[in-house]
Amino acid sequence: MPLGKTALKATGQRAVILDIIRAGKGHLDADEIYQRARKKLPRISLSTVYRALAKFKESGLVEERHLDQNHHHYEISHQEHHHHLICTDCGRVVEFSLPISEIVAAVTQAGGFLIRGGEISLTGLCPECQKKTV
Repeated sequence: MPLGKTALKATGQRAVILDIIRAGKGHLDADEIYQRARKKLPRISLSTVYRALAKFKESGLVEERHLDQNHHHYEISHQEHHHHLICTDCGRVVEFSLPISEIVAAVTQAGGFLIRGGEISLTGLCPECQKKTV
């Protein structure tokens, strides 16, 4: 039986990994997914998690985000395009949606660059971390 709307073969390990990503609060990296998967499948390996993530990404089930310089984070592919606010102190990630058509039009006009996609990640301090600095 395939996973989602793809022709990707469903295995027990892939199903667990995909469920973890779906249930995850925020954006999980491969190690976080692996640690959670081991609670359900103690014999699963980190390389199995990486292979499953690569297959999920290739099939369009998940998206890989580069929210910091150290890790790739994974989330279920959304129908809506969205962007990220990233707290530089605690690492909290908040999704937001704004039309960026004016930015795309300005870049296209100024540089003649044809935009086909992209994402915006803005960094700063979340409200909780702002309170800590006062």
